[in-house]
Amino acid sequence: MKPTLFVLAAGMGSRYGGLKQLDGLGPNGETIMDYSIFDAIRGGFGKLVFVIRKSFEQDFREKIVSKYENHIPVEVVFQDLNDLPAGFTCPEGRQKPWGTNHAVLMGKDVIKEPFAVINADDFYGRDSFAVLGKWLSGMDGKKNSYCMVGYRVGNTLSESGSVARGVCETNAEGYLTGVVERTAIERIDGEIQFIDENGKKVVLEENTPVSMNMWGFTPDYFQYSEDYFVDFLKKNIDNLKCEYFIPLMVNELITKGIATVKVLDTTSKWFGVTYAADRQSVVDKIQALVDAGEYPNKLF
Repeated sequence: MKPTLFVLAAGMGSRYGGLKQLDGLGPNGETIMDYSIFDAIRGGFGKLVFVIRKSFEQDFREKIVSKYENHIPVEVVFQDLNDLPAGFTCPEGRQKPWGTNHAVLMGKDVIKEPFAVINADDFYGRDSFAVLGKWLSGMDGKKNSYCMVGYRVGNTLSESGSVARGVCETNAEGYLTGVVERTAIERIDGEIQFIDENGKKVVLEENTPVSMNMWGFTPDYFQYSEDYFVDFLKKNIDNLKCEYFIPLMVNELITKGIATVKVLDTTSKWFGVTYAADRQSVVDKIQALVDAGEYPNKLF
């Protein structure tokens, strides 16, 4: 059975001020997401699931889903603030979505096979989908054995300023032991560095794996996520800003010894529009990949 690609796109409308400005960065107006889906199809994925907000469903189906439908089966699910476990009500005044792992939960009724999770607006690169697709296609029927693509930190920086990354800690066998969110990572005088919580400069080795929110799970992950969401809400429901993130759930499963997460290395270079000033460099990088024959001039 081919794995499914689950695309987190619920934040899309808000960030871009509606889908109309879904930024065309490729030579024929392709979006970053178009490249991810093209790479996923050639990496062996057999189905696409998008999680979006209900409010832009029609726009999304017309502009986005229609592009892919002749190439791969597509499903759409919705993330909603009121979609909470029995006994919980969304507190008044909450505007912020419940976070990436809440978004993942929305796929539980349509995903029954191993699946990957990605952000809609990150350019992940061809090799990462090949690596992830290969791993997931061998996971049919297995449980508690997950993976994530660990990007080499040197391949994920922005030329326009510092970035925040989940720096991965791994054991000798290459399994994840924890993800620590580090802010203000940048290359200064040739060294990749950040300032830690004690104000000390820490230098990261070029190939240190970091998380770009590219995960591989089997369907049992949904049940853990549902159960843990209840605990999360008991503690945090009145905090209007708290979010239920994927690394939070993953750390919980690793710490308790319930699941393992293999960190898969990739040669792919990540890029995205972290700063407005990044836009042109992303356009140039995509054009260079097209010129080099990595992608056709027109994708879909």
